[in-house]
Amino acid sequence: MLVLLFVITANFIISKNTHNSTYNDRDKIPHNKVGLVLGTGQYLVDGRPNLYFIYRVNATVELFQKGKIDFILISGDNSKKDYNEPEAFKTELIRKGIPKEKIFLDFAGFRTLDSVIRAKKVFGLTAVTIISQQFHNERAIYIAKHNGISAIGYNAKDVGGRFGLKVKLREYLARTKMFLDILFNVKPKYLGKKITIG
Repeated sequence: MLVLLFVITANFIISKNTHNSTYNDRDKIPHNKVGLVLGTGQYLVDGRPNLYFIYRVNATVELFQKGKIDFILISGDNSKKDYNEPEAFKTELIRKGIPKEKIFLDFAGFRTLDSVIRAKKVFGLTAVTIISQQFHNERAIYIAKHNGISAIGYNAKDVGGRFGLKVKLREYLARTKMFLDILFNVKPKYLGKKITIG
């Protein structure tokens, strides 16, 4: 019962504290120098295209073309030789017309916490627009605010159906774990030398 209460409370706190921090309308979202794209795999385990990936790419292109971001930081997992989230996003963004010199890659974004904290510690960002689905943006923004980053989120199109429901159920657990990470002051797996964007 206590575990369930903790899960419910964690989700309530994140939703409450990130209210009005995410945007669905690219015309209304404020400008930020950098958009932080949170990585995900390009394909599902069964080989089908991952809609979360496709929709985040589309959202990033929308913001860039509208002039709401000047540079793009893609943060994702590159822990295996044949799995590279940042490069996959970069390839698609360039294919859709984003100049490659406007794109920066963070290969050590193994978790949302790593991606957000590294955006500040490695890439020097104190303000950022986070690009993912709304439920993910809310958690990332909460982490950002806890670490002194002024963050807003641009919501990529969500995914419905059974797969979308499964991801949202996992998000409840991810939010709970996030509070434990904050409680125990968990740090990113890697930091490294500083990189300047722009």
